[in-house]
Amino acid sequence: MSVSEQDSPWRQHDGTLGGLRVLDLSRILSGPFCTMILADLGADVIKVEDTGSGDDTRSWGPPFQGEDAAYFLSVNRNKRGISVDLKEPDCRDLVRRLADTADVIVENFRPGTAERLGLGYKQVSQDNPGVVYASISGYGQTGPFRDEPGYDAIAQALSGMMSVTGEQHGPPVRFGVAGADLAAGMWSTIGITAALRQREHSGCGQWVDVSLLDGQVSWLTYVAAGYFATGDTPRRHGSAHPTIVPYQAFPTADGHIMVAAGNDGLWQRFAHAVGLGELVHDPRFATNPDRVRNRDELLPLIEQRLATRTADEWDTLLTEAAVPVGRINTVDQALAHPQVRDRGMVTEVEHPTAGTIRSVGPPLKFSESSPHVREAPPEHGQHTDEVLAALGVDGAGLQELRTRGAVR
Repeated sequence: MSVSEQDSPWRQHDGTLGGLRVLDLSRILSGPFCTMILADLGADVIKVEDTGSGDDTRSWGPPFQGEDAAYFLSVNRNKRGISVDLKEPDCRDLVRRLADTADVIVENFRPGTAERLGLGYKQVSQDNPGVVYASISGYGQTGPFRDEPGYDAIAQALSGMMSVTGEQHGPPVRFGVAGADLAAGMWSTIGITAALRQREHSGCGQWVDVSLLDGQVSWLTYVAAGYFATGDTPRRHGSAHPTIVPYQAFPTADGHIMVAAGNDGLWQRFAHAVGLGELVHDPRFATNPDRVRNRDELLPLIEQRLATRTADEWDTLLTEAAVPVGRINTVDQALAHPQVRDRGMVTEVEHPTAGTIRSVGPPLKFSESSPHVREAPPEHGQHTDEVLAALGVDGAGLQELRTRGAVR
C-alpha cells in the first residue's frame, strides 16, 4: 500500500539534496553518520528506532546532555525520529509503507536481518524499483565472513590498519576515533549519491553494499602499494611518514609540533630556518631518498635542535620560512582554532531537554547551497505521531498502538 503525495509523511527541505526522502533503519555510528550527511545536505531523514532503549548510543555515556548521551547527539541532527516495534506486524507494515515512497533506505543490521523483517532490498524494490538501498555491515553481503557481526575495532585490526598505526617499537593502536565506522558511513554516502545519479538515466535504483573491512582496506592506498612493489611488510612509524623525511611530530621545549617537509626545497628551507643549514650539503641528507635511508641519523639532530625553543616560537619561525608546520592541538584547542571557527565547524542548536547543543559542523561548503544544521537530534519517538498520522493512522489507532507498546 503506497502513500499518496497529498498525504505524504515526507517534508521538503532546502539544500542540494532537498526533496530526497531517506528512511534510516540504522543505529550506532556508520549508518547514522551517513544519514546525517544526507540530512545536512537537505534530505528529509526519518530515523526508525525500537520502543525499548532506542539507538544503543543514546545510553553510551557519560557524558549525557539532557536524557541522551553526547555520542548519540553527535551524529543524529537534522533527522526526525519515530519509535516502533518491528516485531509487530502492524508496525512492520507502517515502516514498509514509508519504504515504498523513500528514495533511499540505509540499514546496518547483520546481513539477513532486514530480509527477516520484510525490509530487505529485494522485498522493498518489488514495490519501489527506484529505491537506492544501502547496506552497511562488518564484512559485506557476500563472502565467508558475511554473517559475522561487525565492529569498528575488529575491522581496523583485520584490515592491517592497526599494524601501521602506533610507535615503531610500541603495540598496534586503533585510531582515536572509530575510523572504520566513519569510513563506511562516508563510502555509503558516496555510493548512494552515485546510485541516485545513475537512477536519473535508468529510472532504477540499486543495492549499495558497503563493509567496514572493505572501507579500511581501501584506505591502505600507498601503504599497500609499497607492499605490492617490494614485498616488504609495512611497519609502524608513529607520527612519521614511511617515505618522506622529515615529516612527523617533534617535541619542543613546551609541546609538540608537526613538520611536513614534503620535498627537497621544503627540507632546505626547514634546515636553514632551524639553524641546521649545514645539513643541506651533507650527502646523507641531500635528497628525500637519502633522508629516508638515513632517518635514524637525521632525526636526533632535528630533535635536539627543536628542543631549544617553544612550540609557538618554532611555529612562527617555520611559518615565516614557508615550511608546513602546525602545533599539535588538543581537542579543545582545535575546536577553538580561529580557522575552525571561521569555517563554521562548530555549530549550536537548541534541544528540548538538553538545551544548547554544540556539535561539529558540516565540512562541505557550496557556493549556493551549503549544508546547515536545521534541527537538533530527535528525542526518542519525538516524531512518531506526526509521521504515522501522515500515513493515515488516526488518533484512536495511535493510542491503541501505544497502549500495547507497539509505538513510543
